[in-house]
Amino acid sequence: MYRILKEAWRLGKLGERHQSDSLQGQNPFLQSAAIRHVDAGSCNGCELEIQALGGPHYALEQAGLHFVASPRHADVLLVTGPVTRHMAAALKDTYAAMPQPRVVVALGDCACGMGPFTSSYATLGAVDRLLPVHLACPGCPPPPTAILAALERAMMELGVTNRSTAKSDLQTKHDTHR
Repeated sequence: MYRILKEAWRLGKLGERHQSDSLQGQNPFLQSAAIRHVDAGSCNGCELEIQALGGPHYALEQAGLHFVASPRHADVLLVTGPVTRHMAAALKDTYAAMPQPRVVVALGDCACGMGPFTSSYATLGAVDRLLPVHLACPGCPPPPTAILAALERAMMELGVTNRSTAKSDLQTKHDTHR
């Protein structure tokens, strides 16, 4: 038993080659993007749809997208809701803390300036009044497929490589498991 454990310790973890091993000299992190979500004053309808992306049906993590807690690690800023007066400073600070290149996605009608709360005395309006918005994903709330499509467009703006092959690999893997 001791001999087997010693041999396993020496060899380390064995298994399939990681997809990034076949890139030969390319940066494996160019296939993923980190998302920082900020609720600037929404009704939580958009947040429910964002939570649905974490399930196995949409395979957000397998597509190379993941949510992070710190804006210093984020590539994409996902903003929901109209910007309230009290969240304006926090939203600007989050954007300033993100490294370059960064993409801002306005998610939902309220963040795009079309929702019922954008003309309230407590809000400043749409996200584009404070930050440069690269992509807008309208809907009240937008379905998870529209959110995923907007995030994939954001990854293309960031210059993330091999998105089409990774997506087709996930689709064939998903179809074979049915």
